[in-house]
Amino acid sequence: MNPPKHPRAPHAQGKILLAINPAASFGRSSGVGDRAAAYFRAAGRAVVVLEADDYEALEALVREALSAGPGMDALVVAGGDGMVHLGVNALAGLQVPLGIIPTGTGNDVARLLGLPLNSPAEACQRILDALVTGGRRIDVGRVRADGRTTHFAGVLSAGFDAAVNERANSWRWPRGKSRYNLAMLRELGSFRRTEYTVVADDVRWNQRALLISVANGQSIGGGMRITPDALPDDGWLDLFVVKPLSRLKFLSIFPKVFAGKHTGRPEVEIRRVRTVRLEAAGVVAYADGERVAPLPVDIDLLPLALRVLA
Repeated sequence: MNPPKHPRAPHAQGKILLAINPAASFGRSSGVGDRAAAYFRAAGRAVVVLEADDYEALEALVREALSAGPGMDALVVAGGDGMVHLGVNALAGLQVPLGIIPTGTGNDVARLLGLPLNSPAEACQRILDALVTGGRRIDVGRVRADGRTTHFAGVLSAGFDAAVNERANSWRWPRGKSRYNLAMLRELGSFRRTEYTVVADDVRWNQRALLISVANGQSIGGGMRITPDALPDDGWLDLFVVKPLSRLKFLSIFPKVFAGKHTGRPEVEIRRVRTVRLEAAGVVAYADGERVAPLPVDIDLLPLALRVLA
């Protein structure tokens, strides 16, 4: 990773907190965090590197660093959607912006924001440029469940896709996107439709479905564009429902999802909402690919609550 061509001399600048997930992409991006730190320092920025052996320990380090007081210009996360999820939750209620260096498997939030997925140097430069221009503000999803509150930037899943996440997260092989796709095929063989109770904007109904997602973003699983028209700054959540269908029909529709060409199917329903409550037995909700809680969950939106360096 080459240093920036035009380093900027520091002028009343604070620190960049750089949180690194050493397990991102199963070690294939090992060293990206250190190179990112060097890139920022070459640009005249002070950097505090935060590393830990597991997600929970890193989360605690980030919160401790943010609580140390003013003087933090940004929290930058190096990793995938799980690291973005960590950053979004650490910054809830704060004015510190979030920078993203995508080095994970899915990178759906980075894809949503138009960030470079395969060039850490370009991602670093985008962060430096956005620190000057101010970046952009996006909405943040808020989930209440089990007496706690969680935030997300991309998509909350509650159904087949969440079960796929549960299965995929238990595997160490294969690596990359193929792990999610293989987990999906394995899960498809045993998954049964779910009986949901849905309350959206105070309208209540019972819904049989293969899956239900609540989206602030557009994609899951590394580019499956389930809600291709969703925008992260429009003040709306997109409620995505796939009604029960045969395995054969599911497999015929699945390839269309990557291009967002599935939305006209009669089995697919998308509606824009402000608030959602999902109830179902035996279903666990995932947000940004991270486990949140078993249903029921209550979801709403915090408009333009997060500044991202994109």
